[in-house]
Amino acid sequence: MNYIELKERIFKAIEAYDAELVHLNDDIADHPEVSGEEYETSRKIVELLRSHGYETEYPFSGLPTAFKGIYGANNHKYKIAILTEYDALPEIGHACGHCLSGSISVLAALATKDLQDELNADIHVIGTPIEETDGAKCAMAERGAFDGYDMAIMVHLYNGNLLAPKLQCLASYLYEFHGTAAHASAAPWEGRNAFNAAQLMFHAVDMLRQHVKPDAQFHGIIRNGGEAPNIVPEKVSAEFYIRALDKKYLQKLIDQVDLCAEGAAIATQTAWCKTPTAATYDNMKANSTGIAALAEIYQELGLELNGDSEKIFGSSDAGNVSYVCPGFHPCLQVTEPNVPIHTRGFAEAMKTDRAHQALRDGAKIIALQIAKIFSDEEKIKAMKEDFDRN
Repeated sequence: MNYIELKERIFKAIEAYDAELVHLNDDIADHPEVSGEEYETSRKIVELLRSHGYETEYPFSGLPTAFKGIYGANNHKYKIAILTEYDALPEIGHACGHCLSGSISVLAALATKDLQDELNADIHVIGTPIEETDGAKCAMAERGAFDGYDMAIMVHLYNGNLLAPKLQCLASYLYEFHGTAAHASAAPWEGRNAFNAAQLMFHAVDMLRQHVKPDAQFHGIIRNGGEAPNIVPEKVSAEFYIRALDKKYLQKLIDQVDLCAEGAAIATQTAWCKTPTAATYDNMKANSTGIAALAEIYQELGLELNGDSEKIFGSSDAGNVSYVCPGFHPCLQVTEPNVPIHTRGFAEAMKTDRAHQALRDGAKIIALQIAKIFSDEEKIKAMKEDFDRN
């Protein structure tokens, strides 16, 4: 079966399942669950998949709200993972758009489940919770959840259309400084001020900014700054996020921030240590063959590439998956350009007619990417070569 015939079948299937997935999206939007607490959301998705004949492993990969859905005999040459996100943000709900993104992934899976023989590919639905905090895909990748896959894909919602948003690597650490408590008035000379150490670290990191590449970013806050003004603080902690566009450069930046902490500790005669506060996110590994296929699909669907491809998008645990197998994370416009993600305005856009159209368009992007590549052995080979080369 050629690509044109596959495309026709995909569009008919999307039309058939559309109403069911609109209902799922709107229901998840109305009942947001934050990272790690997506119990009802994941249950609803799993029940829907089971109602359409999927065998599901739930919980999956050591996570109570993760799942894996398989349709059919699971005996084909290739394996594809459709990544499915569904966690919300505190207070502002699905301002991340994950209710819609997750529904897009499920609709794409339903639209391609009967094409597995034609493509000689098993198309699995992988539920990946906790994207907004600890990045469950990072732990899942380390545990081998994506081993053996030939491609992974999802669509993220945005205020513009992008084939490959710039995803930064992200590392987060808690730096703790340990000093000696003393009465701040009666015997300050007996104290070793942990707050001064944290303060010096912030100044050092700020001075570091002018000597790093433009994509490097540092964000820090004081987690605890002492107990009372008349007590020399003996324990103070500061949490830092460190970002870069390249994994190797990120490690260099981490080493430099560590030196800032060490220098601050030496200057204040305190001790320091650090612990990770979340998994480290990787950048998205480039794949020119897959991106070229996506460009064709956006053109076929009449979707203008109007997003700023040079603007830093942020960080996502989808990057970690792209270092296990070829991974894709295109963005689909669902609001006007002046409505950024992670805002109440973005959350309010999740049940509009435009969102429902994005549901259909997003499912088409995923399904057509699968059809375009896995109906062509040369494209599969080129995609794998890109992955091995980068």
